Amino acid sequence: MVFAHERAIPVAGGLGELLPMGGLQRGSVVAVDGLRGAGATTVSLQLAAAATAAGEWAAAVDPDATLGGLAATELGVEPERFVVVRGVPDDQWAAVVAALLDGVALVLVTVTPALRAGDARRLVARARERDAVIVALGAWPVEAAVRLRADGGAWQGLGHGTGLLRGRTHDVAVVEHGAGTRSRTLTADGLARAG
Repeated sequence: MVFAHERAIPVAGGLGELLPMGGLQRGSVVAVDGLRGAGATTVSLQLAAAATAAGEWAAAVDPDATLGGLAATELGVEPERFVVVRGVPDDQWAAVVAALLDGVALVLVTVTPALRAGDARRLVARARERDAVIVALGAWPVEAAVRLRADGGAWQGLGHGTGLLRGRTHDVAVVEHGAGTRSRTLTADGLARAG
């Protein structure tokens, strides 16, 4: 018998406190969205970092080649267990994601606008079969176990006379399927600043 908490990839800090059972449930989808610059990519990379910290492999499908390796590393992603696939054409996107789900524990995807609901449902089923997690950055067209929304935040260090930028907080709200909304302000490394 395998207990539900044993099927989860633990996520440390304030972000983990927002998630059901303190982590990412294997065989599920976590949809992350927010306005450009609001921190959705940061939150997604923090989830990938949790997977690599747990000794799992993670991958990202980055069709626009905008994901930065240095940013991922600074957020805790272990590069030796993180694969980035760039330049995937829309007509091959779902097939590439499906292939990655066969081999890694977490696949971070930048959702293509051409993704059809039927293809998304097949990817959800594939993730469930393979005990993998899809972290969908952008407009995920079907049901997700958890939806995270990055609502921006504040830069720290600006305007205090030092001119030194020290970091950024992120306001993150979570909507769990069938539950209410919880929110928290997180520092850039995912630790709780305020509740």
